[in-house]
Amino acid sequence: MPRTVQLRRYNLKPHLVEEFLVWWPSLLVPARATFGFTVESAYLNRQTAEFTWAVSAEGDAAEFRRLEQAWMDSPERTVVFDGVDGWNDSTVIALVERIV
Repeated sequence: MPRTVQLRRYNLKPHLVEEFLVWWPSLLVPARATFGFTVESAYLNRQTAEFTWAVSAEGDAAEFRRLEQAWMDSPERTVVFDGVDGWNDSTVIALVERIV
C-alpha cells in the first residue's frame, strides 16, 4: 500500500517556540495518530524559529485528503486547538514525493 506524505513548515513566533514544543508532541501528534497519520520527521531551526515536519498516511493523495478533512472537521481537533492563539506567522503545506 502506498503512503502519501505531507510536508508542513511553520514560521513560529520566536517567543512561543518552547510552548509550541510542549504542545505539539503531547497533544497534536497523538490526536492525529488516531486519524491514521504517522509523523515521519520533525525539525526545528532555532535560529529562524522554523519548524518543519512530515506527516504521512496509507493510501494515495485522495485518501490523504479524505483523512485530513475528517481530522479538520473533528471534535478531537477542536479540543487539541482549544486555547491555541497563533503560534506561527506563516505556514506552507504541500503533498510531497520522496526523491532519495
